[in-house]
Amino acid sequence: MLSPIVAGVWRMAAWQWTPQERLRWIEQCLELGITSFDHADIYGSYTVETLFGEALALAPERRQQMQLVSKCGIQLVSPQHPGTRIKHYDSSARHIVRSVEQSLRALRTDRLDLLLLHRPDPLMDADEVAGAFEKLADDGKVLAFGASNFTPAQFELLHARYPLVTNQVECHPLHRAPITDGTFDQAQRLRARPMIWSPLGGGALFTSEGSDVQRVQQAVATLAARHEVTSTTIAFAWLLRLPCHPHPITGSRRLSVLEEAVAATRTRLDAQDWTEILVAATGVNVL
Repeated sequence: MLSPIVAGVWRMAAWQWTPQERLRWIEQCLELGITSFDHADIYGSYTVETLFGEALALAPERRQQMQLVSKCGIQLVSPQHPGTRIKHYDSSARHIVRSVEQSLRALRTDRLDLLLLHRPDPLMDADEVAGAFEKLADDGKVLAFGASNFTPAQFELLHARYPLVTNQVECHPLHRAPITDGTFDQAQRLRARPMIWSPLGGGALFTSEGSDVQRVQQAVATLAARHEVTSTTIAFAWLLRLPCHPHPITGSRRLSVLEEAVAATRTRLDAQDWTEILVAATGVNVL
């Protein structure tokens, strides 16, 4: 359903591009085979979906070549939501349906290919959420559903009420929790391929200075030289080697980074390559 590499657009408001520049970036992604675009209603303080929709309106035929992903479930304090006095989670059916309808208007589309609940809500009523998902699916407004940042138990709860296709979580060599806490085991068991946000640790993988980071940087650089690719490509390839077959999200506007991410789909790390990075990250040999 999704392309192997997904384009994240959460920073688009900061790019300060014209609609034509935004459209060109979208088209460059499509040309590279990056056909999936990851949104959330709150990105750019509720502005990014509108910016993307403005660009898409210049070439509406491009909509058939892409998959649009969005997220909802967080309420920000914003002039657009005058009744919100504190940032909070909202997984009510009313909020989910309203958020989707707003996303559709902003993106200038008649459907979302995938909708995710953005964060686990302690007040989530799984039956109520499932009812909202069923209504949106019946109305043709959303084609598939998932979660974001859910623990395996939270994912299992909602999945038992309505089938989910993905859990979007953070993962990279400096944050390996989903590999060991059951998240990716569950994804593989359910054949629900996860999405991965911050695959480069927000840049920390290459810019931080701790001893563990330096070990990872050296291991990645060694493998990059061995495979004749860039370190960014190796970082993405490390994730793509996981047997749950994740979809990493790249949040860059730079074409070179997008190209490096896509190159990872052609770079196969063997078990020893992969373990070199793991050992560098943990500082401990496997038992």
